[in-house]
Amino acid sequence: MAGMLAALAAAILLPMLADKIGIDIVDTLSGIWHYKIVSTEGGAVTVANLLVAFTLFIVGVMASKRASKAVGRRILARVIDDQNTAFALQSFSFYLLVAIFTFIALDIAKVPLTVFTFLGGALAIGVGFGSQNILNNFISGIILMIERPIRVGDMVELQGTYGRVIEIGTRSTHIRTFKNVDILVPNSSFLENNVINWTLSGNDIRADFRVGVAHGSPTRKVAELIKQAAEETEGVLKDPPVWVFFSDFEESRLTFEVYFWLKMTRPHDMRVVESGIRHRINELFMENGIILAFPQRDVHLDSSKPLEIKVISS
Repeated sequence: MAGMLAALAAAILLPMLADKIGIDIVDTLSGIWHYKIVSTEGGAVTVANLLVAFTLFIVGVMASKRASKAVGRRILARVIDDQNTAFALQSFSFYLLVAIFTFIALDIAKVPLTVFTFLGGALAIGVGFGSQNILNNFISGIILMIERPIRVGDMVELQGTYGRVIEIGTRSTHIRTFKNVDILVPNSSFLENNVINWTLSGNDIRADFRVGVAHGSPTRKVAELIKQAAEETEGVLKDPPVWVFFSDFEESRLTFEVYFWLKMTRPHDMRVVESGIRHRINELFMENGIILAFPQRDVHLDSSKPLEIKVISS
């Protein structure tokens, strides 16, 4: 009998408690959702406003990235012939869209722009204590996009690192080396260090190397063969012409220098052409009996008196 009464009481009270608990949870969540954090001139800043504004900002950044890439690929690439100008405009369009979404999010959150008067001072202090590198690289990236000392597609050399510029970002520049290794270089490095841009003014590059032959070789014939080898090698430009100079008498060789031009479209083009010229020089020298230089020494014996020769048995 007691068990039946307990079951009946549970059947009546449990739904009432559940409804009560559910109403309490909803009221609690509603109170948190509409909780007033601070009051401003534009209205009250609530948790709901902040969450909606934060969500809008995140979605806006992602949408800005997709939209700027779409504009760069489908519109700017067709209208503007210069790839680097199109890339710079694409980057600026991204920042513009992010700024627009940021102001919309602040308006939804009821956060007035006067708040940033205080935040600006705090940001300045933060920059002084550790953010200067980030700000330096950001400003350097903007300078690189405007002045364009390096551009997307250029082949550069920075502190012994050779590679092609793949992308110029806000903080770093993406370089792909000859070994297909991707390196992220801080933008400030391109303004603070000496940088060799092999293709800044064009893809036509002048290259040179030295050739040494043995003493006694016919120098004019050697110069003709070196020039012939360069002119016959694939990749060497006809204009400007190949130049060969007899540069020096050295201790163990006669030294010649060959100057030629090539069109550099890939990082290893120069090495390929130089290798081809050296192969052809070696072939022509062997055909004409020209001996490549090797270390040699002349030994002078004092013949003022007979040389003493001794045979020592083992």
